Amino acid sequence: MMARSRNFDITRLPGFTLIAVLSFVLLYAPIITLVIYSFNGGNSVNQWGGLSLKWYAIAAQNEAVQSAAIRSFVIAIWASIIATTVATMAALGTSRRAKFKGQTFIYIVINQPLMVPEIVTAVALLLFFSWIKIATGYAGLGYLILAHSAFCVPFAYLPIKARLDGMDTAMETAAADLYASPLQTFRHVTLPLLMPGIGAGAMLAFIISLDDVIITEFVKSAGQDTLPTYMLGQLRRALTPEVNAISTVLLAVSVAVLTVFFLITRKRG
Repeated sequence: MMARSRNFDITRLPGFTLIAVLSFVLLYAPIITLVIYSFNGGNSVNQWGGLSLKWYAIAAQNEAVQSAAIRSFVIAIWASIIATTVATMAALGTSRRAKFKGQTFIYIVINQPLMVPEIVTAVALLLFFSWIKIATGYAGLGYLILAHSAFCVPFAYLPIKARLDGMDTAMETAAADLYASPLQTFRHVTLPLLMPGIGAGAMLAFIISLDDVIITEFVKSAGQDTLPTYMLGQLRRALTPEVNAISTVLLAVSVAVLTVFFLITRKRG
């Protein structure tokens, strides 16, 4: 009698457990160390001086940190709204129609920020917005919002497109059979079913914008620091555990948003 073949299981490979543990240690040990030292009462970032919340209090009372935090959230909120709106229209335009010539090229164009090094996108946006600044004389926060929006579109597009591809078109077809106009079908059928994908895309775009450094550093004008660029500036000057405290708060916000994102996408069906 022939031996019954067993399914391949990667966890049975020699060394799998060791490699997995080492990978998790390398990924999370620095983050855990950062969080622990954010509660350091001393003035050094790498020498323990007792348990304290003083650097959180100092960061909360720092006017530069307050303004940078407000600016970061304003940019991230607007960028997520704009990027999600554009991504939703793009997803509808590439999903709710028959296949057409050039569709693959459109996918490439939409996802271009994911494939091109971010530094290239940052330099291109710097040059583009520099021409506009010279022509208009405007140097406000709008450039950062537009730059972040453009970069975040593919991050919002992917979960929305995935949600659309997984949706059954039977209800939309039934609405059309009941003489609903395309707008009525979209408003009362497609949009409610699509909301989990839109919410997930918006949250992903928000967190990408909130954490961005490279594009912000190239596009921002004087006095337009966000929290990440403020922290980068602090690293170039006097490094204190205040940076650890700010990083921990950003980490907490990112984890909270990504947890909600996971819970939404987990039950797409």
